[in-house]
Amino acid sequence: MKKLIYAAVVLAMVLCAANAYAHKEAREMKKGILLVAFGTSEASAKVSFQHIEAKVKKAFPGVDVRWAYTSHIIRHKLAGQGEIILSPAQALAKMMDEGYTHVAVQSLHTIPGEEYHELAMTVNGFKAMPGGFDRLILGFPMLGAQDTVAKAIDAIFATLPKARKANDAVVLMGHGTHHPGNIYYSAMNWQLQQKDPNIIMGTVEGYPELGDVIAWLKERKTGKVWLMPFMSVAGDHAKNDMAGDEEDSWKSRLTKAGFSCQTVLKGTAEYDEFVDIWVGQLAKAMTHCRP
Repeated sequence: MKKLIYAAVVLAMVLCAANAYAHKEAREMKKGILLVAFGTSEASAKVSFQHIEAKVKKAFPGVDVRWAYTSHIIRHKLAGQGEIILSPAQALAKMMDEGYTHVAVQSLHTIPGEEYHELAMTVNGFKAMPGGFDRLILGFPMLGAQDTVAKAIDAIFATLPKARKANDAVVLMGHGTHHPGNIYYSAMNWQLQQKDPNIIMGTVEGYPELGDVIAWLKERKTGKVWLMPFMSVAGDHAKNDMAGDEEDSWKSRLTKAGFSCQTVLKGTAEYDEFVDIWVGQLAKAMTHCRP
């Protein structure tokens, strides 16, 4: 039902915008970039998005950059605080109304999961619109292809804690999903352990689960564990589900299982190595935003 309502809303917006632009004349090219993230309501986590925007503006000077969040819950929460963030459909409709002709939509998601595919539905709806954008391209998320998986692996190793000792374990917390896109976490986990068997990827809502991680750590007879989020921002999941003091947090459960835990509260978007992957995906999309 949720997806049907979502599709109906997108279709309604597309039809309204199509009516406005059905009889437009040829116009001067106007490029724009729409950065689309799940979103965050954590003020301290927004440094991650500021970092991305700075890198994007440096890579594409003179091109306007807009933002949209896919999470309705986060948009609603921010609206209650007086901050209005548009949905992807709203942002694209606004850009169309403002005369943008060539737009690259860059997903800032980690995997091509449910949020990404709903974004793709929105983009495809606007692409099919007669008299709409001249060019509208969607960039893949971080783990959109085999080459970017390899780059993400390299980025993980480049951003491991400097104080980590060779026999210390590193547990990466991914979001996880029941969407088939969760397979990317398993693929990442396998490749990580080929390079360093003391690193494991776990997820909050998918596979591998924390129980799998704990069983693996016990087999390795690990003493110290570094906990790091494999998410764009160190938001609620990182601060509470991973590093919180509640008894069901990853830190608490690992400590109870006999491990000494050290947490690192930095999202992937705070590191150049990861942001460069998204910017690279955007660069590929921008090549199609030419006349």
